[in-house]
Amino acid sequence: MGKFIAPLIGTLSLAMLGTAVAAAPNGSKEVSTALAHAEMAVAAKDLKTVDMHLHHVVNCIVGTKGQGFDASAGDPCKDMGDGALNDSTMDKALHTKLEDVLHEADRGLKDKSYGGAKKAAEAVADRLKAAEKSK
Repeated sequence: MGKFIAPLIGTLSLAMLGTAVAAAPNGSKEVSTALAHAEMAVAAKDLKTVDMHLHHVVNCIVGTKGQGFDASAGDPCKDMGDGALNDSTMDKALHTKLEDVLHEADRGLKDKSYGGAKKAAEAVADRLKAAEKSK
């Protein structure tokens, strides 16, 4: 009986592992939500709104435990995963693109001019579109 149960347990373990891997977040919802907020930042009519949406982009990318997360800005990616950066560690190309997006969003948040922040938001949106295509 033991020689029949051991292979069965091994097969079930592999099947359960495959299910767990398939169910793991990949950051795609967070990337899509970050893109939507980057586009809202581009369409914004004032610096305050550009900054708010760039913060939303950052929050979606870094997750609640990530550096730069700002709960006071709002978290449109709440309950989607652990931040697109953390959820994309298995995809090096996407991970690198998201790091570039994060750098650009940070640059926009540091720029205290409407034009500069909006230009950074445009770059963030473009980079997120490229990241979406690579998923």
